[in-house]
Order: sequence, then structure tokens, then C-alpha cells
Amino acid sequence: MTSPETISSKIITIASGKGGVGKTWVSTTLCHLFAAQGKRVLLFDGDLGLANVDIQLGLVPETDLGQVLSGAIPLEQAITRFDNGPGSFDIISGQSGSGTLASLKREKLTALNRDLSLLSHQYDLTVLDLGAGVETSVMTLCETADRIIVVVTADPTSLTDAYAFIKMNHMRDRNLNLAILVNMAEDRHEGKKIYQSLKKVCENFLRFTPDYLGSVHRDSHVTDAIRHQKPLLQRHPKSRAGEDMAEIAKKV
Repeated sequence: MTSPETISSKIITIASGKGGVGKTWVSTTLCHLFAAQGKRVLLFDGDLGLANVDIQLGLVPETDLGQVLSGAIPLEQAITRFDNGPGSFDIISGQSGSGTLASLKREKLTALNRDLSLLSHQYDLTVLDLGAGVETSVMTLCETADRIIVVVTADPTSLTDAYAFIKMNHMRDRNLNLAILVNMAEDRHEGKKIYQSLKKVCENFLRFTPDYLGSVHRDSHVTDAIRHQKPLLQRHPKSRAGEDMAEIAKKV
């Protein structure tokens, strides 16, 4: 398998088996890091029905994905600029609380994939923040990814659900380009141990070895930044979690 350090991906999908593992925070932080490097970055909130990218960043977008899917506007008109100096990037917001988006028919999801793929050519990097689980909407949006990053924690249900997600995607594509990121780890040793347990199950039952991007320390600064609706690297530029994410960004 190709080493993660040598891969240049166009669309990166951030996923998880279950909610509450920090997937959206990982997505926004990666976008901030890449944008600060001068890259043109688009963050697509694909958590259909429970979108919260705009909430974490303190944005009140005038347009969102709901208007796109209703046919009111094309996808490119749903872009909102997150203006954050050198860390600025574009966002397509979801529509929080809309069950209709989460139960979209496959035809509409496939069309959305196509439009997102076309739009991604205008950017150096597109980050797709997926909803948790293995529902049809989640699995269909995965199909547009050049690389999938699965966020897990030490919670046993996080690992069990992450394996289910990996299994479903591996059945779809046996050449899956997928990596594991361990969030909220007590230290690097725990992070590696969590990865090894998931790696062992994948190898035993799927004959598949996911890459390991690294771990992010449990850090109260992350909670503080989310509470204040600010990017971690803006509110706490010297935090331990921020340093971990910077290291992980180098491998993506």
C-alpha cells in the first residue's frame, strides 16, 4: 500500500462510525491548516440532516445545501466564505435538523456527487465532512472521495461502528484508500494501541490494512474553541491538539 506521505488527494472525506468523536472539528481544523499554507480549500458539510460546520465556526450562511437539493440554486451558489485571514476557506453548509436531506433518494445523491466533483476542480483540496454511520446517504457520498479518513476514539462503540463503516466501504472498493485518525487520546501510546486493535480486526476479517495518520491528544482547549465558535488554531494557536493536527496534516 502507498505510504500516506506520498499521496496527493483531491477530495478527502472525513468519516466516523458513530457521532461524538470530533469528526467535524477534525474537518474544520484540517481546512484551516491547509488554507493557512496558501491552498484553495472547500469544506463541504455532508452531514445531511445534522449539519454543524457553520455552528462550530460561528457562521450564519445565507445559502445552504437544502436550497441546492430543492433545486432553488446551483451548488456553486451555496458557497459561504469563512474569512479568517491566511486561514480563510470556502464552505458549503448543510441544513441542520432536516430529516428530508438525510433520506434523499440515491439519484439525487449521485447528482450531488457529480456536482461536487466538478466543483472540486476549482480548489486544491476539498474536505467532505460526512455524517456518522453507514446509511445510504453516507455511503453514496463516500464514492466521490480520493481518500477517506476515519476518526475514532477509545470508546468501544466507536471502534465497532468504525469497523462496520470500513467493511461496507471495503465491499464497495477493495482498493480503498483509507486511513485512521485517533482523536481524544490520552497519549501517543494509547492512540497507537487503539489503531492496532482496529487494524487487527480489519486484517483478520477483511484482509485489509488501513493506514495510520496519528493521534490527537485530549485537550480542553478544543472544547473551549468549539464553545466559543472559533477555530482552535485561532483561539489557542499553541495547543497540544493543534500541534498534533499540524503533524497529521503533513501526512494527508
